[in-house]
Amino acid sequence: MSERRAAPTVGQVVLGRRLQELREAAGLGREEAARVLRVTAATVRRMETAEVGLKIPYVQLLLTTYGVREDEAAAFVALAEEANRPGWWQRFHDVLPDWFSMYVSLEGAARLIRSYEPHFVPGLLQTEEYARAVLEAGTVGQTGPEAIERHVSLRMARQRLLERADPPHLWVIMDETVLRRPVSIRDEVMREQLDKLLEYAGRDRVTVQVAEFASGPHPGTYAPFSLFRFAEPELPDMVYTEYLTGALYLDSRTEVSTHLEVLDHMTARAASAQRTREILRECRENF
Repeated sequence: MSERRAAPTVGQVVLGRRLQELREAAGLGREEAARVLRVTAATVRRMETAEVGLKIPYVQLLLTTYGVREDEAAAFVALAEEANRPGWWQRFHDVLPDWFSMYVSLEGAARLIRSYEPHFVPGLLQTEEYARAVLEAGTVGQTGPEAIERHVSLRMARQRLLERADPPHLWVIMDETVLRRPVSIRDEVMREQLDKLLEYAGRDRVTVQVAEFASGPHPGTYAPFSLFRFAEPELPDMVYTEYLTGALYLDSRTEVSTHLEVLDHMTARAASAQRTREILRECRENF
């Protein structure tokens, strides 16, 4: 049986979906595919849903069974070998929960990231001191100083994707609460954070909007969530939303379209990007 990985890479998600499509196109059920591999149908399902790594001999045998041309099969296998390589974030496995590993993988592969954050500055835009203050407040549960520093290092490492030559477009909507809630007794922490927000808000591929108190309630007030869009046509938009001890990854059309509609509604009601920069400057003057 294939070994369970801590979290799938985006490549595994894409190829798992493709394996399912090829099986269905060949008119085979999971039980029939399982007999070819001499495994259980559950193992085939886990491969297709990226719950396990893609064992190359299994992939090769399935592609032959599904009637895939030799050149296409060779290309598929090469992609599978690449997808099975651990992501950079796995060196933080000691502090990175399994349920968040997938988020980091999606974040690194997305071409567009749209997020709503009601409580804190999004991790991709946090300064080191702001991140440390938030983590010290207990947002990752009961943990010691060493683990907190590991979490801070992970958060800073994630931000490198915004410095790539071709970064994703990050589009963030933050509640005004984020700017009004101090995370530290030291004013310079918020000053530096607001400076960083102003810097990123001026970049071409970063859009920051504030949902002002004056605009009243909006449909996204339940919990933070992010929507990922990818360049790969095989991978649909995905939504991530978290709760106290875990997270959900949603990819059904109904759920994704509902979150996209909410984001569009919030975008229309929130302060414009230009007005948001004015709000950030006004807040900066108060610290």
